[in-house]
Amino acid sequence: MKIAITGGTGFVGRNIARALASDGHEIVLLARGHDQTDPTVRALPNTSFRAIRLGNTDELQQAFAGCDAVAHCAGINREIKGETYQKVHVEGTRNVTNAARHAGVKKILQISFLRARPNCGSGYHESKWQAEEIVRSSGLDYAVLKCGVIYGKGDHMLDHLSHAFHTFPVFAFVGFTDKPIRPNAVEDVARLAKAALTEGALSRKTVAVVGPEQLTLCEAVRRVAGVVGRRPLMFPLPLWFHYALGWCVERIMKVPLISVAQVQMLGEGLVEAAPACELLPPELAPRLRFTEEQIRRGLPAPGRFGLRDLRCCHRPAHIRHNVFFELP
Repeated sequence: MKIAITGGTGFVGRNIARALASDGHEIVLLARGHDQTDPTVRALPNTSFRAIRLGNTDELQQAFAGCDAVAHCAGINREIKGETYQKVHVEGTRNVTNAARHAGVKKILQISFLRARPNCGSGYHESKWQAEEIVRSSGLDYAVLKCGVIYGKGDHMLDHLSHAFHTFPVFAFVGFTDKPIRPNAVEDVARLAKAALTEGALSRKTVAVVGPEQLTLCEAVRRVAGVVGRRPLMFPLPLWFHYALGWCVERIMKVPLISVAQVQMLGEGLVEAAPACELLPPELAPRLRFTEEQIRRGLPAPGRFGLRDLRCCHRPAHIRHNVFFELP
């Protein structure tokens, strides 16, 4: 099969590409061309790359020509330089579905967020919900994966936790109530996406995608700290502090330590879909637990945050836009 992936060089997109390439499928990677985190994804067998923005419907249609399916993974976790949630998540998804329909694509896979829903006061959540609705009403066969935390090599979560532990002697938990999470290994998400794209699984389904192990956010952070080999002083701080922190670091960091949208995500907990949706059948459900071995496999090289992480120190080759909640 020939399959296009928007956000194809991002964290989730490139892992889906590798899963598809391992079975010999032809892949078209679509992205803005900024993310050079793992340039080897462009060298996968039967893989081509096209630098296309989601606003260019004509170029999207040309890129989708001859494709059997599209995996729509592109997204942002904060608004910057004219890239708004409305423009990327809503208008971008509408352009992708229109282009896919006109190109004769049969199925579209949407990577969404577990708690995406309307009227919740978060532009991120609401725009991801609107994107889901666009996909569901597109007239195409579809699968919507509402994912919680996704982790793995090159993600945001393990990357930023590791660098934070090497940089700061303290770590502040989000809020005074320790919320539960069920982390997803990116390998499981890629396996599920491949089944939906190539095996006819989850036809016209919206499903919750959560990992097999439930633990609290504090437990997850302490587990990562143990693998990293650091013991920062850990304590909770109120949500308002983290919202203020998110607002500040969004404006000074290329990839923020935490975004405002992520504060709401972590403050709510990440174990149940909102609104409620179908669960995955047992044969497709995530299997990989958040073990020390899995964490170790996903950790970056040890290092601190530095000037390279600040927006004022412009190094485009290292800018990463996709987020670990797609997250993505």
